Amino acid sequence: MKIGNLVLDNPLMLAPMAGITQLPFRRLAREAGCALVVTEMVSVKGLVHGSKKTAELLMSHPSERPLSAQIFGADPEVMKEAAQIVQGLGADLLDVNLGCSVRKVVRQGAGAALMREPEKLETILKAIRSAVSLPLTVKMRTGWEPSGEQAIIAARIAEDCGVDAVAIHPRTAIQGFGGRADWSVIARLKDSVAVPVIGNGDIQGPDDVLRMQRETGCDGVMIGRASIGNPWIFAQALDLINSRPTGRPDFPNRLDTVLRYIEYSVDHFGEDRAVPMMRSRLGWFTKGLPRSSRFRDTIARLKNRQDMVDAVHAFFG
Repeated sequence: MKIGNLVLDNPLMLAPMAGITQLPFRRLAREAGCALVVTEMVSVKGLVHGSKKTAELLMSHPSERPLSAQIFGADPEVMKEAAQIVQGLGADLLDVNLGCSVRKVVRQGAGAALMREPEKLETILKAIRSAVSLPLTVKMRTGWEPSGEQAIIAARIAEDCGVDAVAIHPRTAIQGFGGRADWSVIARLKDSVAVPVIGNGDIQGPDDVLRMQRETGCDGVMIGRASIGNPWIFAQALDLINSRPTGRPDFPNRLDTVLRYIEYSVDHFGEDRAVPMMRSRLGWFTKGLPRSSRFRDTIARLKNRQDMVDAVHAFFG
């Protein structure tokens, strides 16, 4: 798959998720076969004003490349300046968030709010496109009502402004993650623009990747919540795409993956920050497995890196 001048190994991508798609998790996704990983959404105000916390969201590692950086904001000049900063930091692709409907984001006129202001959206995208040479994408929702018309309008504006691909999660801004994603909107969007269209929403297992491509004609598939604690979904989907047999990861594979996640997290955040994070996140990897509730009770008391390693060995070994 190609986005602008960026050639991807396959059509599978990791959806940006706040508090989840941090560097350690992105590395696992790439190792499992995901072709493109995306940062958490980054505030352009924080980036332009030099916030260390914001800048940390854009820290990268060679093993995760190519990397897409997602920004959100509402001021064309600030968006433009932030885009230049992202390019200067070496991201491989820039994504503009048009889908977040969290109240504090929408109040700023950012995220999904921009789908209600097509003229402002056009101004922002033109400003960004004039400032950077990076491949440029947008990620949107259906809009604020279920017809999908706002998404089609926004996608056409994006294409006219030089955006190289459009990703869509076909739920309304009001739905959040409730109800069902309307994949028919993805198909309509694919028929409405010439740039690649990336589908997202209700991918619960590897079979859904092929089903979404078959039903909508989308060029790429973005996987979000189904990858939490389950980076193997990318490898399984790739097996299906390439007509290879697929199966669930065995315990040695799970053990190795979780140990790498601990290593990456400690290396990136430092042990003092990583350990409290791991108390909730290690449980992601045992969901649905025997004794998982006992494991979650154990990790709630972890105090250091070695405690984490020992607990994981005890469970998976």
